[in-house]
Amino acid sequence: MKYLRETGAEMDVDQFVEIFGARVADSSIRIPRAVERWFDEPKNDGERRIKAFIDEYRAAETTKLEREVFAQKKRLADADRTLASKPTKAAAESKRIATDKIENAITRLDRLKASKPHPAEARIFPFHFTPIVLQDGSRRVMRLARYHCRKPGERAFIDRRSPGLYNARRDSLDKYWKAQFGAAHAVMMVESFFENVDRDGKNQVLHFVPRPADTMLIACLCATWEEPKGGRSLLSFAAITDEPPPEVSAAGHDRMIINLKPERLDAWLSPAGRSLDDLQAILSDRQALYYEHEVMAG
Repeated sequence: MKYLRETGAEMDVDQFVEIFGARVADSSIRIPRAVERWFDEPKNDGERRIKAFIDEYRAAETTKLEREVFAQKKRLADADRTLASKPTKAAAESKRIATDKIENAITRLDRLKASKPHPAEARIFPFHFTPIVLQDGSRRVMRLARYHCRKPGERAFIDRRSPGLYNARRDSLDKYWKAQFGAAHAVMMVESFFENVDRDGKNQVLHFVPRPADTMLIACLCATWEEPKGGRSLLSFAAITDEPPPEVSAAGHDRMIINLKPERLDAWLSPAGRSLDDLQAILSDRQALYYEHEVMAG
């Protein structure tokens, strides 16, 4: 409700129902748990349908993970017996893999069953479906879209060939993204962001938080891809990135998502009739915030 108030959008409940319903049969559709929690207390028929799909999906996931734990515990016991009688590299490796898989499955089960939110539930990763706001004619709507943009006419294998299409570099908006820039805009709402940086040859994940704390309106491009021969459609998007402010650059990252000023939202979401120079000016006139960071453990 906070995001809807801040953007003036209405939730496209029918589209949410469609995506949550499709996920029941297609586990490749990933939706952050934090978004599922929006429907813990449904208030209308559409939200009740979404809640039913969430419950069905989570029950199936719970069963799958419990079976995984059972299978890996058997594998671990077999490996322990082998190691006790005749140690081998294969048995040691099997024990390591089984132990890791058990730990991972139990962690996921704990998250599935937890009543209290966990900070990790709200993280958005590439290929996750997440809420975005866009203009659809006279309606400003919130819809679920995949965070990795597949443009109309592309073959599905573009997802594997170009795994970085969750971001759109600002300096390529008039090249690869020219059909979307000036035509198909959206915003993603986030409270903070994460970046991978190399420090002394090791990858570290940095968590950046704006100060003062604020909802960030991230400038995005979106596209609706239609499956050939009448299949279902895919709404997807990419966040536009540009040169970072000094504090982000000093932390070791050379790109950053663009945080729009709230007063620029209307113009960004309604690009028709605006020159590309005017749209570039909107991207330049971004929120002037300071971004503190911390190094994530693990």
